[in-house]
Amino acid sequence: MSSIFTKIITGEIPSYQIAEDEKHLAFLDAMPLVEGHCLVIPKEEIDFIFDLENEDFKDLWSFAQKVAKKMTAAFPDKRIAVAVVGLEVPHAHIHLIPITNMEDMNFKNVRLKFSDEEYRGTQQHIINS
Repeated sequence: MSSIFTKIITGEIPSYQIAEDEKHLAFLDAMPLVEGHCLVIPKEEIDFIFDLENEDFKDLWSFAQKVAKKMTAAFPDKRIAVAVVGLEVPHAHIHLIPITNMEDMNFKNVRLKFSDEEYRGTQQHIINS
């Protein structure tokens, strides 16, 4: 059975994409901790990030770095935190989270919900930064 992320990759489920290349996709988290919370995934469906082949692992982190730099430009007063948890979805993914303090990336926090217009605004802000 395909993961929800595979369904996002194939377009079965819509997302607010931030960046894409032939092997990776970055998009806004549908249930973010803070505005701008992004997920970076390999297009290959692999459950555990450390099961990626060595070059694929390096490529994923290189892609995540490019996305994080765009996020840094979009949110210059914040740090871009990184988390790899791997429990929510059986598809390797990296969380990139704009934070001002450690509490901003507490996964026990209530997840936010934005309107379509707000998500699109954040998406464009990151893409155009």
